[in-house]
Amino acid sequence: MIAAALALLLALGPGAQAEPGGPWRSLEGRRAVVFYQGADSLKAARLLRLLDDAPPLPGLPDDVPRDVRVYLAPDDAALQALTGGRVPDWAAGVALPTASTIVMPSTASPRRGAGWSDARTLRHEWAHVGLRQALGAARIPRWFDEGYAEWASGGWTAEEGWRLRLALARREALLDSLRVDWPRGATEARLAYLLAATVVEYLVAESGVRGLEVLVDHWRSEGVFEAALRRTYGLTTGGLESAWRDYVRRRYGWLFTLSHSILLWLGLALLLLLVVHQRRRHDRLRLARLRAQEAPERPAYWLERNLPPAEAGGGPAQHGAGRGDDDLRHGEP
Repeated sequence: MIAAALALLLALGPGAQAEPGGPWRSLEGRRAVVFYQGADSLKAARLLRLLDDAPPLPGLPDDVPRDVRVYLAPDDAALQALTGGRVPDWAAGVALPTASTIVMPSTASPRRGAGWSDARTLRHEWAHVGLRQALGAARIPRWFDEGYAEWASGGWTAEEGWRLRLALARREALLDSLRVDWPRGATEARLAYLLAATVVEYLVAESGVRGLEVLVDHWRSEGVFEAALRRTYGLTTGGLESAWRDYVRRRYGWLFTLSHSILLWLGLALLLLLVVHQRRRHDRLRLARLRAQEAPERPAYWLERNLPPAEAGGGPAQHGAGRGDDDLRHGEP
């Protein structure tokens, strides 16, 4: 079915037909052509701008990928027809690297590609095609292909790191071997993507992006990943797996999570103390301003009106005067 899908894709062009679907139109950029149907021209133009403005893929030659075809499938039936019916119902896009082709649904759905933006999906599939073009006919292990695409697309974020830590804490993520069948279920595949991305992250942590460039060069000339890995990093695949397992457990295991959680809560506590201090200072200043605006308890004008004449500046006090002011006169019988 994949062979039939590739033959169909290679035959398609502007104005060609795909079943099911209508006439295909196209927009051409510097490194890709985007095919669309119906009212998807705006999305096609947006995706083409993303590809034209895309930075080079890390570790790969600057001129790859090139001559890429991107198809916006108008519905799920067209998506399955373009890819030979091999697309999981949770996948946000598909790359057919040997045909330099990317297929994406034109509209989002709650299940397909949940949490993935068009830009991230396109960059992920773009990385698949770029890696294939950079390596020519060399065989690419599935775990490296998916791990590189996940890492290079920017999909490997701090949030993804915490997901992996939780999975490791619950013992959902297996680290026994990289040579496993790629899972079909959404949850299992998500964990596989995360783990595969940490392999590339580990290689970059050890030797930087320059190490990836050398690996790709040796891989293209040697034609075998094992030989290129040994020549670049001095590791066998088994040695890589062992070092990678130690790295993941050290970087994303429970001890790392616990230590960083302590630092997190310490930081939050310090922030809370700062907020309380600022709030109290603000309250003190506000209270001082309110007190300054209060009227005195015994205003001067009120005291002058009610004091005896001698005290109010009107001469000697007259006994017997102002009998209604007994509460303000002192020393009278």
